[in-house]
Amino acid sequence: MTLLNSIAGLFTGSNFNPANLIMIALGGVLIYLAIAKEYEPVLLLPIGFGCILANLGMSVYEEESFLRVIYEAGIKTELFPLIIFIGIGAMIDFRPLISQPKMVLLGAAGQFGIFGTLLIASWLGFSLNEAASIGIIGAIDGPTAIFVTSKLAPELLGPISVAAYSYMSLIPIIQPPIMRLLTTKKERQIRMEYMERPVSKTVVLLFPILVTIIISLVAPAAAPLIATLMLGNLLLESGVVERLSNSAKNELINIATLFLGLAIGATMTADTFIYNSVDGIRWQTLAILGLGLFAFVLDTAMGLLFGKIMCFFSGGKINPLIGACGISAFPMAARLSAKEALDADPHNFILMHAMGSNTAGQLGSVIAGGVLLTIVSKTMGL
Repeated sequence: MTLLNSIAGLFTGSNFNPANLIMIALGGVLIYLAIAKEYEPVLLLPIGFGCILANLGMSVYEEESFLRVIYEAGIKTELFPLIIFIGIGAMIDFRPLISQPKMVLLGAAGQFGIFGTLLIASWLGFSLNEAASIGIIGAIDGPTAIFVTSKLAPELLGPISVAAYSYMSLIPIIQPPIMRLLTTKKERQIRMEYMERPVSKTVVLLFPILVTIIISLVAPAAAPLIATLMLGNLLLESGVVERLSNSAKNELINIATLFLGLAIGATMTADTFIYNSVDGIRWQTLAILGLGLFAFVLDTAMGLLFGKIMCFFSGGKINPLIGACGISAFPMAARLSAKEALDADPHNFILMHAMGSNTAGQLGSVIAGGVLLTIVSKTMGL
């Protein structure tokens, strides 16, 4: 350790210590996963590089750091997650959900992991605001997790963001075994005929406006998230602002994502992530990663179980696999459910049904985030 301290001091000054070297290595791992494994590269690459910079004296906690300026402009104000939601909204087609409104139930079931994890985190000793921030990892929605955490527990932003985006990237690894464990091959082979119900242009245009109004009245804390998501969708569906729609889902979301990743990475200093002189080793970081995984697994399991309930009451006409994609990871979760159905029966096409469930999960995660913010803020007087 003395040798490492001496070497580090030669290059970066007395504030550098072996724990910073560990964090720089962690940043390198995130960059490796982004490039070599293509795990959420758009986020993990800038987060990894931001982590390296943070441990070279350019963290958001340094007064003159350019990353502090980015953090205060886009994270502290919650601006970057909201900009990203405009872009996401401009990418989503809500027609599968509008034509199959019952999928809303699966979108709600896919949020059980959030509240179940909140209870367990509280039991483990985390404060209510910290537990709520950890639970929101179960939304499997990076921008929502960042938005909620930046309001309730900004000191946990680094580990929660890394957990949220890491598990999003690991969906193809985590979900399939759970799907196969909780469903039988016969259930996975259930064919769902897709009777396309024409959705009028008027309904498509009214949908984002009405959803914004209703959710803003029911869960005011979710208003910024749902408003930006629906604004993006309105840009897309209006058909008269193609330039704005294309900018939202390309240049705008890309720039916001780049700065968001750098700013999050810049919070990941050694003393806030793994070790400091007051608390020693920060075991809570490992606890957050473990609880985040539990939230994801519980979301998937509850979605599948609710899908099985719907299958039973429909007389075996609903494939339980569509319950697994009642989360916010759009459209990856829907594609995975469809793939599992195809693996069980090469002529079983449930993608459109899965898309309906997946878009419901996107809305569900936003509402769940707003409900958490409202409850915790009022309870703790934040």
